[in-house]
Amino acid sequence: MPWYALLVLAVACERVGELLVARRNAAWSLGRAGVEHGRGHYPVMVALHTGLLVCCLAEPVLLHRPFRPAVGWPMLVLVLLAHALRLWCVTTLGPRWNTRVIIVPGVPLVTTGPYRFLRHPNYVAVVVEIAALPLVHTAWLTATAFTVANAVLLTVRIRCENTALATAATRDGVRSTGAVSRTP
Repeated sequence: MPWYALLVLAVACERVGELLVARRNAAWSLGRAGVEHGRGHYPVMVALHTGLLVCCLAEPVLLHRPFRPAVGWPMLVLVLLAHALRLWCVTTLGPRWNTRVIIVPGVPLVTTGPYRFLRHPNYVAVVVEIAALPLVHTAWLTATAFTVANAVLLTVRIRCENTALATAATRDGVRSTGAVSRTP
């Protein structure tokens, strides 16, 4: 269990780092007349991701969940692959990457990197991580509950982002095919 706690702590540290980068990138976007959308669901998203990390640690301890190598190792591989995809998204978007939905007028949509294959590749990474991270240490209740909650939240988030992108595309006279943000 100590190594799993270190893994969850590493993910938490990564999230804090991402929030710092997002704050810097938000200032960049807002400084270019960017417009934020979906402020109402953002606190719920932060609470969901924070709760996930807490429950990842709590469930194995409170319910005496053993590490099951047949499940744990493949789930760890999925967590690492999700992390790699997330980094690819962050690198591809550069200063436009954010944990919020901020649309900068006149800036073309991103269609390179993972965005040439998927409209919302970062959300794929988030979905995989939310399902896999708890299962590394057999926290199946956490995996189930947070996967369902995340599906509901992503429905709202993706609808918000698609609407914002479509509005910007219509205003700027371009086709909406990219993405501009990601969850924490």
